[in-house]
Amino acid sequence: MFDWMVWTLPVAVFFTCIALMLAGMTVWEIKSPTTSRKGFLPIETTRGDRLFIGLLTAAYINLAWVGLAEHVMEWFSLEEEPSVWVSFVFSMAVLAFVMRKG
Repeated sequence: MFDWMVWTLPVAVFFTCIALMLAGMTVWEIKSPTTSRKGFLPIETTRGDRLFIGLLTAAYINLAWVGLAEHVMEWFSLEEEPSVWVSFVFSMAVLAFVMRKG
């Protein structure tokens, strides 16, 4: 069923984190309904809005990292491509920042 995708450990961890976040946000929303607020984003957002924006940002960061990894290897004269764990950690930090301050 999932033969079309390369399921490496980082990919599995990334999608597992997304699933856990969605489940956690659902429980949080049931327990404590959200209110709109204004952060650094140019619109009023709810927790769900910030999660969606943060997940999109995390996905774009990971895609950019994968797309630029070969160039980064050349620019910094590395022997092998940099680890995707770097982009995972960075994208989760950006997601947390958007959720907290967005």
